[in-house]
Amino acid sequence: MPRPLMAALVITLAATGACSDQNSDCAQVSDPEQQIHDCTSIIERGKRESEGNRASAYYSRGNAYKEKGELDRAIADYTNAIALKPKDADFYYNRGNAYDDRGEVDHAIEDYTEAIAIDPKLALAYTNRGVAYKKKGEVDRAIADHDNAIAIDPKFALAYSNRGAAYYRKDEVDRAIADYTKAIEIDPKRALAYYNRGVAYYYRKGDVDRAIADYAKAIALDPKDADFYYNRGAAYYRKGDVDLAIGDYTKTIAIDSNYAKAFTNRGTAHALKGEGDHAIEDWTRAIALNPKDALAYNNRGIAYKKKGDVGRAIADHDKAIAIDPNYAKAYSDRGTAYAERGDVDRAIADFRKALAIDPSNKLATDNLRALGVTP
Repeated sequence: MPRPLMAALVITLAATGACSDQNSDCAQVSDPEQQIHDCTSIIERGKRESEGNRASAYYSRGNAYKEKGELDRAIADYTNAIALKPKDADFYYNRGNAYDDRGEVDHAIEDYTEAIAIDPKLALAYTNRGVAYKKKGEVDRAIADHDNAIAIDPKFALAYSNRGAAYYRKDEVDRAIADYTKAIEIDPKRALAYYNRGVAYYYRKGDVDRAIADYAKAIALDPKDADFYYNRGAAYYRKGDVDLAIGDYTKTIAIDSNYAKAFTNRGTAHALKGEGDHAIEDWTRAIALNPKDALAYNNRGIAYKKKGDVGRAIADHDKAIAIDPNYAKAYSDRGTAYAERGDVDRAIADFRKALAIDPSNKLATDNLRALGVTP
């Protein structure tokens, strides 16, 4: 089974506080709807309010809109705040966050850069710009920004965690683990740092026990994150603890019923236990959620063949190959189905195709020899 999909290393940052000359109460309101109402009242008073008050009201209303996910309105309000008070770093910083949330990474970088120009000690702007650079694949620039954030604030756990993610991207795994560890030392409740360190231990170090321990810590801190359970399930499976793997994939699905990979992997675990019908159910669900899941099609084909339904098996292997024409195992598995049906010529063709893609494919080699054909 291919390694399970690693969750993306996303860091979500809270907005900075309202600016210092706030003379109204709208920034202090916790409910976004009420905050929008109160800030709108200030804005609508126009020039009866000072420019500073109106700027603060636009900024606070923008924060409320951002919290609600209304990013266009948030950006518009931050822009109005900037027009009234163009030297406030927080305004640019939060507009940068909104642009980043909207997927406009270049605009986000521009705003973080402007925030830094106004306030060179704004560590959050450096680390968020670093995250944005990483999204663009500019990993060295990302690391440099996290370095700057840490130089400003040596106790900035988020910057260490983000720099760790950048080092991981560069395959500098020891540095990544060191940064995640430092982030945890500073902030022992940082679930994502434990999770990311677990990912590094599992995928790059092969240290399954340490990975499981870190995933468990992340889950204890944030029990509603589906990725944490999913990756721990993968580690349990790799360790041979199939029932524990199934349990974690089931928890993943309970949190996110559209998590296709969890269905795929739980199906594989069920198959290992000889629970073919459960496996087929899971792979069928995975395919419904992700019709491009070649692994789920191929695995379901194997299960159908074990049940004696060779026609369905071949159809599923056909689908897997159509999705991924270089999927060597799908050819060798379809070859075994053709051989069972007595279609020797097609079986031989599939085994040879599998070996052309992957000369180490033992199933294809062994089956060709069994058919009296030289691999």
